Amino acid sequence: MSAHILRIATRGSALALWQAEHTRRCLQERDPGLQVELVVLKTQGDKILDRPLFAVGGKGLFTKEIEEALLDGRADVAVHSLKDLPGDSDLHDALHVAAIPLREDPADALVLPTFLATDHAGQSAREILCRLGTEARIGTSSLRRACQIRSINPALQIGSLRGNVDTRLRKVDIARDAWAQAGSERLDAVVLAAAGLRRLGRADRITVRFTSDELVPACGQGALALQCRKDDAQTTARLAQLADHASTLAVTAERAFNTHLGGSCHTPLGALSRVRDGDDLLHIQGFVGSVDGLHMLRGERQAQASTPEAARDLGRHLADDLLSQGAKALLHSVQ
Repeated sequence: MSAHILRIATRGSALALWQAEHTRRCLQERDPGLQVELVVLKTQGDKILDRPLFAVGGKGLFTKEIEEALLDGRADVAVHSLKDLPGDSDLHDALHVAAIPLREDPADALVLPTFLATDHAGQSAREILCRLGTEARIGTSSLRRACQIRSINPALQIGSLRGNVDTRLRKVDIARDAWAQAGSERLDAVVLAAAGLRRLGRADRITVRFTSDELVPACGQGALALQCRKDDAQTTARLAQLADHASTLAVTAERAFNTHLGGSCHTPLGALSRVRDGDDLLHIQGFVGSVDGLHMLRGERQAQASTPEAARDLGRHLADDLLSQGAKALLHSVQ
């Protein structure tokens, strides 16, 4: 039994706290004597809610203060949503991701007002978006989501959407009368990560999941990254016990695809990788698009990949495929 106290740095949103508490439970299941404390911090991304991420600095806004707590010794572990974590080349040299646990559902979810959801029961996300009127507004501040939504239905309007999961749900949690009177501020639907809704017990609000052929997720979506100092061998070993091999390979391929293309919050791109059921092939699909959704490059690959380096190669090869199709010019057009 251990009397050691492990401190987990986390943001204070309901979803971030769920992720930190989940990590605490998993660690204590393996060492019941381990004491785990949460160090709750507020990041720049939590403070700036009136502008899209791509307009105010991107992914590092949610991680900088958390990593500083690791570096100065206030915390031993950081729990991040992996899609918020900058690329490996941008991580601090003294820190590393020690484990990627079992991934949640990586898909995006379309959420309609409750009274509208029943009108679209049984329809795919593509069918719903195509049947919404030309004045319909879809809430998202993600260029990746906006690009793919516009490629499905160019007539749709995109409404900016920031804040935690409950704040975003409240945008469509309104009665029919109030919704009808909301005018230009009305959102006919919002797009959220299915993982966040499931983790917070709000899966009932998912009208329909997007397939990856309809909306390719963000690289690493649905996965957690458990980070610590490289020189902390004991904590690294503890976290390594929580790693999931298949999830690690999948997100490694996705992040390599993103890094090779120079992706950021300013770039409409995404990738999804997974081990095919019944075999040991790692499959990845990815896309790069223009903000207006008029230009889209898509591709997919699969290969035997049982190591992180093989997974990285797979992601890089898919990125090279899209570069050979003209992705470089497309990426430069949106930066």
